[in-house]
Amino acid sequence: MVKSGMGDRDWRPFVYGGLASCVAEFGTFPIDTTKTRLQIQGQKLDKKHAKLKYNGMVDCGLKIFRQEGFSSLYSGIWPAVLRQATYGTIKFGTYYSLKSIILEHNKGKESVSVNIVCAVIAGAFSSAIANPTDVLKVRMQVQGTAGNVGLVDCFKDVYTHEGISGLWRGVNPTAQRAAVIAAVELPVYDFCKSYLVKFLGDNASNHFISSLFASIGSAIASTPIDVVRTRLMNQRKLKDTGISVSYKIYTGTLDCFVQTFRNEGFWAFYKGFVPTLFRMGPWNIIFFVTYEQLKIFY
Repeated sequence: MVKSGMGDRDWRPFVYGGLASCVAEFGTFPIDTTKTRLQIQGQKLDKKHAKLKYNGMVDCGLKIFRQEGFSSLYSGIWPAVLRQATYGTIKFGTYYSLKSIILEHNKGKESVSVNIVCAVIAGAFSSAIANPTDVLKVRMQVQGTAGNVGLVDCFKDVYTHEGISGLWRGVNPTAQRAAVIAAVELPVYDFCKSYLVKFLGDNASNHFISSLFASIGSAIASTPIDVVRTRLMNQRKLKDTGISVSYKIYTGTLDCFVQTFRNEGFWAFYKGFVPTLFRMGPWNIIFFVTYEQLKIFY
């Protein structure tokens, strides 16, 4: 077995990545729900979500809690955990395994460009596989408890009315977003961690600060794509039943970008940025600290 820092070339990066992702998801999910609601609102082309109901992350969280109950903040948690069990496992396991192989050939010398390539491959590949769970999560978050739909019922509804392709709604921006997040988040974390080892050592303080810098970078880079991804996943394209009924607003990723910019302006792409940042920060801190501790104890 070849060891290269976090990238032990065996099953452990996959298992640790999946477990740490699930723990982080439970701890930050209510913030993700507010982010989704904020990204959905204000669409002038969609009468159902044209109204601006929420005035920021805190206002959104309080209104959901008061009007729909605490459980609504966790609507979609099970497909989210299922997503992390697949996406997180494949993403982090693939990244550190690829990195380990390349480090072996480069005699232990790290390269930022190589780390970015490994991260892009791992992020895009894992998110494309886990896309159906992301679709279910977004639909359940938007509906909240008012929809009164569980994981299985939500899956049946999407499959019955939209077919198998409905489960891969928004897969292109999802893969692009995951690639961007991974390309920023993982190399930045590894770079900061390696740099801070000189001053702090390889400990929890180092992991905390490194994950915080990784979160800020990935939030800035990924939010515009995330807005488009969320809107595409939420729209429905009904199967042809002989009746010309459709709930399709955007024809694809590019059209969603253009229509959003024309109707709502540039800053619409940063709707939900605050909850994105507030979620990514704790999420990455919980993930990387958990991951590093699992490495120590197992």
